[in-house]
Amino acid sequence: MVHIRELEQRILAEGQILPGEVLKVGSFLNQQIDTRLLMDMGEEIARLYKDANVTKVLTIESSGIAIAYAAGLAMGLPIVFAKKHSSLNVAGNILTSRVYSYTHQQTYDIVVSGDYITKDDTVLIVDDFLAKGNALKGLIEIVEQAGAKLAGCAIAIEKGFQGGGDELRAKGIRIESLAIIDSMSDDSLEFRS
Repeated sequence: MVHIRELEQRILAEGQILPGEVLKVGSFLNQQIDTRLLMDMGEEIARLYKDANVTKVLTIESSGIAIAYAAGLAMGLPIVFAKKHSSLNVAGNILTSRVYSYTHQQTYDIVVSGDYITKDDTVLIVDDFLAKGNALKGLIEIVEQAGAKLAGCAIAIEKGFQGGGDELRAKGIRIESLAIIDSMSDDSLEFRS
């Protein structure tokens, strides 16, 4: 099981704060993945949602896939990921939503085949980051379009100072973040205690 302080220590030791309130954790979570830490995070997510009757794990490509995989493996469940662009191999019953990416400064039409999420599912949304909540809102819309039940959302790193998590919590959505950053400047950051 991941000890929250270990994740926070890795963020402090290896994270890079970039202009525009961007936190780069490519050395252990996004581009290069510390597989032990990732699997520990998946186990912690499974522990947090063990009584939620989850049947599917949903994420968005591409950075969310690794953490969703770890959670899905720990829970013994399939994962589904929303593609950021429609393609020929996603046709028929399509679930779709528009998502603005703050990091990429771009709006995507995310798509999931309706064959993979149905009204019989209880879905756990998993992602690597939560900032303003745009990706989660889009994925929640996908769950709603399918008529499925939302168990909640599990996040590796939440930028609490950007308000997305608090906004979703205020709407009654369960959000479990493994590390929450309360403030971030050019040369430091502080975690929520």
